[in-house]
Amino acid sequence: MLKFGPVVEAQFLRRPNRFLVRCRLREGNAVRAFLPNPGRLWELLLPGATLYLNRRPASDGAQLHPRKTEWTVLAVEREGAPILLDTHATNTVARCLLERKQVPSLERARIVRAEVAVGRSRFDFLLEENGRPVYLEVKSCTLFGHGVAMFPDAVTERGKRHLFELAALSRPRARGVVLFIVYCPNVRWFMPDYHTDLEFSRALLAVRKQLLILPVGVTWGAGLALDDTVRPLETPWEFLEREVQDTGSYLLILRLRRGKAIRIGSLGPLVFPAGYYVYVGSAMQGLSARIAWHRKREKAPRWHVDYLRREAEEFLAIPIRSSTRQECNVVRAFAEILEPGPSGFGSSDCRCPTHLFRSARNPLHLASFHAVLQCFRMRPPIAPPDT
Repeated sequence: MLKFGPVVEAQFLRRPNRFLVRCRLREGNAVRAFLPNPGRLWELLLPGATLYLNRRPASDGAQLHPRKTEWTVLAVEREGAPILLDTHATNTVARCLLERKQVPSLERARIVRAEVAVGRSRFDFLLEENGRPVYLEVKSCTLFGHGVAMFPDAVTERGKRHLFELAALSRPRARGVVLFIVYCPNVRWFMPDYHTDLEFSRALLAVRKQLLILPVGVTWGAGLALDDTVRPLETPWEFLEREVQDTGSYLLILRLRRGKAIRIGSLGPLVFPAGYYVYVGSAMQGLSARIAWHRKREKAPRWHVDYLRREAEEFLAIPIRSSTRQECNVVRAFAEILEPGPSGFGSSDCRCPTHLFRSARNPLHLASFHAVLQCFRMRPPIAPPDT
């Protein structure tokens, strides 16, 4: 049995940077811990979430550079189950599945060696199957909801390059394989996260006939022990062909550290209290270009939100790509959980009272915000496109 332990539970407090978290042990001590995962992990690292840590000396002799933290984050709890976060452990999980003959279509493959350099890239495993070399790249997937798992949760130029280089290696005498290990068994479908990384998603669609793409779901038990259950997942290629487009809706999250009176075009001067503001917009052509426009702070305003953007100290854009217009559906969903903004803001061409909402807290720290977001970003492929 593969088991990562012993583990110590802690409560997540905050994430100062990609590879460091602050958390509180059960005894009450606040500690720093190394997080070996560069992903966004927005929906997992919520305030108060239970983390699973292990402890090792900061001067571990196996490390080229001694670490400043003695704690490492192994996993986070979601809905009562641990989700492995340590991407360094993913190859250990893959090796275990391969040796157990639990990876579909690779039951007859044997491991020749790990960390194989080919051209500009280094792939995780070189396998041998019936005398033919198999180059295997392993990806860790922690983003899931509504029966759907998606990868990546942050833009990965390296991941896109791996796809094309593996495709170039695939020929009659060799084979390229990408294994996506989803750390949740309660999913049915796997998709590239075309909302977050459109170019990776387009690349996966482009090479899918040249590569063997294998998404599987695994389960973790008590003490971070890997269960015997491995579930192959479906990839709805026809659905993806329709949806992987640069169209759809978007959210802009803006922060005002202090309350301000701002003139908003034809709406005139309006008072905006300090806090976070969520704006819902859409661009059924050129979604990336529209977001790039909003990202610029100094510009001649075109839309109501441009006036607010000019005054905001923080900015974040979240695409919700879709082949059908979802903007007003998104507005209605967020109206259930967030405070409405000024009447008529961004809604002059529809019947919505407003397209702007306010939150005293950062919405990325609210479970209810992620629940709504996932409803639109993680739609099962069997759902009608207008729901």
